[in-house]
Amino acid sequence: MLTTLRIKNLALVTDLTLELRAGYNAITGETGAGKSVIIGALNLVTGERADRSMIRSGCESCSVEAVVDVRKVERRVGDFLGENGFEPCEGGELILKRTFSLIGSNRQFINGSPSTLQALSELGDLLVDMHGPHEHQSLLNPKRQLDLVDAHAGLMGVRAELGSLVASWQSLQRERQALVVDERAYAQQLDLLRFQVHEIEAARLEPEQECLVEAEFKKTSNASRLLEVSQASLEVLNENESSLIAAAGNLGRLLRELERLDPNAACLVSLHEQSLDSWKDLLADLSEYTEGIDINPERLARLQERLDLLHSLKRKYGSSVEEVIAFGEASRVKLNAFQGRDAELERIHAGMKDLEMKLEVLGGELSRAREKSLPKLARAVQAELADLGFKQSRFEPSMTRILQEGDSIRWVPTGLDTIEFLFSPNRGEPLKSLRSIASSGEMARVMLALKTVLADEDESPILIFDEVDANVGGETASAVGAKMRQISSNHQVLCITHLAPVAAGAENHYLVTKEERDGRTISEIRHLNTEERVKELARMLGGHGETALLHARALLSQPEGNR
Repeated sequence: MLTTLRIKNLALVTDLTLELRAGYNAITGETGAGKSVIIGALNLVTGERADRSMIRSGCESCSVEAVVDVRKVERRVGDFLGENGFEPCEGGELILKRTFSLIGSNRQFINGSPSTLQALSELGDLLVDMHGPHEHQSLLNPKRQLDLVDAHAGLMGVRAELGSLVASWQSLQRERQALVVDERAYAQQLDLLRFQVHEIEAARLEPEQECLVEAEFKKTSNASRLLEVSQASLEVLNENESSLIAAAGNLGRLLRELERLDPNAACLVSLHEQSLDSWKDLLADLSEYTEGIDINPERLARLQERLDLLHSLKRKYGSSVEEVIAFGEASRVKLNAFQGRDAELERIHAGMKDLEMKLEVLGGELSRAREKSLPKLARAVQAELADLGFKQSRFEPSMTRILQEGDSIRWVPTGLDTIEFLFSPNRGEPLKSLRSIASSGEMARVMLALKTVLADEDESPILIFDEVDANVGGETASAVGAKMRQISSNHQVLCITHLAPVAAGAENHYLVTKEERDGRTISEIRHLNTEERVKELARMLGGHGETALLHARALLSQPEGNR
């Protein structure tokens, strides 16, 4: 549910924070007070395109922030956030933010992370269903209509089983497509795979081999210089009269003479002996290192050849030796499959035939069950529509079979059928798809009827109705309010209305007002207590006299089911 909506510098709003509650929330106010700003803000924060003319006059930018309690749809929202790289919700709260400015910058955030407009829109589709002159109307989508029909008829388990069979069939189909090529292309692919496998296997590659070869190549290629430097180092240490070792011997004799003259200099003799031992150790290690240097042009050539081979294989098959090895293993698998193509095709064909038989049986069962469930759904929706003022209307879910491709069926995970909800508001008029309904008021009431029947199956947690009361009154208005209250047990409902009977059914009532401050017009919204509700309902009924007040109190005192 939407818990908080904050709007800054949008239309007539400077800085407004709306705290919403669960259940049915009615929003009312004088014409032009700014009720549409609430819808505009929700549109923005759920991914609709920004109209910069909505930025408050004199301001450079505007922003909308929404906090949504997603605990009832935590799995779906969590999956979406994880798949798209967003931070998870903390404490079941999702935070959405949208800002845009006159100079063209447009930024969106999901749980504090920058988002694309498309991602924000997709998340908005999971959370909000708007009914009225708006875009977020999931029930206009035939795919969503099929989902709801199956859920209402208890067929989701059968459909999941069919979807699993379709996934297996599609996997076999992809395997077959990879093997079924013309003979010339088959021969070319076979030769290429054989060459690739032979070239990689002949190289006898090992992981991390390249680093070892490069290290040895570097040492071997520098052997001459290494020998030159090490021999020069030996000369400095011990090869002539001015060497370090010789100088150290002279120094030792002088220090021992010093010790003879002054016993306190014994520590200096000890330090000299330690240093001389270190020089001798260095001489031994350096001599051994020098003897190990091998100037071998043949070895250097072999190492160069090996490095050239490794670089050539990497250019063809991967950015590292490990990737080249993996490519070779994959190519070996493909080669084995190609060499046994006939046997593989026979296996795949038999598997697809078996799956097709199962799909035809299960798909037929699903189609018959759907067809059987549609009249019941139609009658239930028709009854709701009659309560909402459509006495002569017709509602009919139309089911058609998916077109076949040649002699084969185009299998999809949802089965063999498509569903389209058709509606005619008046007797004698043809049935049309819901998208073809011209009046936004009619559309909202049809959606309300559908939501009432499909409340348990509809997963949209937030439902928003605008202009649902267009061209209705009397008993129909009371029915609209009652149905809003009914579906609010499964969803949070926000309804912008001009009719007192519709607003009276709400558990929470918000009033939008417009006032002038410092020469500027400002819209504000506040939650009404019981007495304030009576006054607002009386205004909506046409006055503030005693009769209107009594009527307003009567509306609020009606049992919940009749409100």
